[in-house]
Amino acid sequence: MSAEPIDVMEAAGAHAALTVLVVEDDADVRLGCEQALRLEGIATRAVGSAEAALREVEAGFAGIVVSDIHLPGADGMALLRELGARDAALPVIMITGHGDVSLAVQAMKQGAYDFLEKPFSPERLVATCRRALDKRRLALEVADLRARLAGREGLSARLIGHSPAIERLRQMIAGIGDTAANVLIHGETGTGKELVARCLHEASGRRAKHFVPINCGGLPEQLFESEIFGHEAGAFTGAAKRRIGKIEHAEGGTLFLDEIESMPMPMQIKLLRVLQERVVERLGSNQPVPVNTRVVAATKADLRALADASQFRADLYYRLNVVTLELPPLRERREDVPLLFEHFLAQAALRFERDAVPPTPAEMAALVAYPWPGNVRELRNLAERHVLGLGCDPAQGGAAPEALPLPQAVEQFERALIADALRRHAGNLTRAGEALGVAKTTLFDKVRKYGLSTGGAS
Repeated sequence: MSAEPIDVMEAAGAHAALTVLVVEDDADVRLGCEQALRLEGIATRAVGSAEAALREVEAGFAGIVVSDIHLPGADGMALLRELGARDAALPVIMITGHGDVSLAVQAMKQGAYDFLEKPFSPERLVATCRRALDKRRLALEVADLRARLAGREGLSARLIGHSPAIERLRQMIAGIGDTAANVLIHGETGTGKELVARCLHEASGRRAKHFVPINCGGLPEQLFESEIFGHEAGAFTGAAKRRIGKIEHAEGGTLFLDEIESMPMPMQIKLLRVLQERVVERLGSNQPVPVNTRVVAATKADLRALADASQFRADLYYRLNVVTLELPPLRERREDVPLLFEHFLAQAALRFERDAVPPTPAEMAALVAYPWPGNVRELRNLAERHVLGLGCDPAQGGAAPEALPLPQAVEQFERALIADALRRHAGNLTRAGEALGVAKTTLFDKVRKYGLSTGGAS
């Protein structure tokens, strides 16, 4: 099932115009608060009682509340408690009379955002409300982004994109996920090889067991055998007790061998025996231990070429290469850049508790045109820098521009922009054409030329 894309532009602007609800029984004070806030361009509503305020405020109320403590009927403290029960993140500013400091302290202890002591200046009211509105806007955006991220389903939640290459990859994972077949994942650095391996694991009946990743290039050779195959107590100096290796730990689950091309040749021989006989022997033991482990390996190298050059065991290559998944570099699926960037922007906004400020059209065009030598990993890092306010220029990393023939570069750029416009307008050719400034018939021809999908819309 294809998940609805997270539109960060929509999420960032969804609560741009928040409201201040003033709760004050004194008509003159109520009017003064309204006028002071509205003169500063702040949307304001006003009521005269706690009961009226509660009719205005539901969970997720897009605004803040400013309330007098002394009200007819239910007082401000009762209102504060009820609002807190409905929405603990709702900022409530309390207005106290002169000498009511103890009440103000009590209100703060019960969750009030701040308090204003009468008489207060319009400037102080506005400044306090602006701070509370900023806090409320961020809280609502974070809640919105969490809901949108949680709304993604299945493989579409993990492998983001609508390009043909990603659609094919999702189909292959769905087709082979629930099998015991060994899989070789090939792709450049940063294309998401471990993510694909985890998707294979989660698409299988092994999902309840361990997914065990190991970086074959990150272990000293002298520790490699013990790490993967395990050892018995006393097998070597320092082996004080038995250690279960990664293969055994992955029993019933999935063993992910990243950078398999870096595996030492002696270990390749031992791994081949495990794959052939489905048993493992710990270092220092002669007792074979049966294992039921699926092996998924990943490489950025051409293992066939390495095998031909006697730099990788050919028999292991053919044993691993039951199914090969090719991960396309990001430069070959530029139409996925806007959707991926929005997804990473949403994640970064949640992680850093910052606003998910969308890129400008010019910035997005630069993102699509950039060659992304670091692939998806580089794009994610840029989204995090953008959320932190450090800019959205991909060329800051110092990578040289990709040397593409002009016609090919123009076609890739055009295809990505059209795919993004179709996504934003739910496949509607008329609205997408208006956004791109081209006639519907022209856009239809280009959609057909590039093999893009409109999802049945016209």
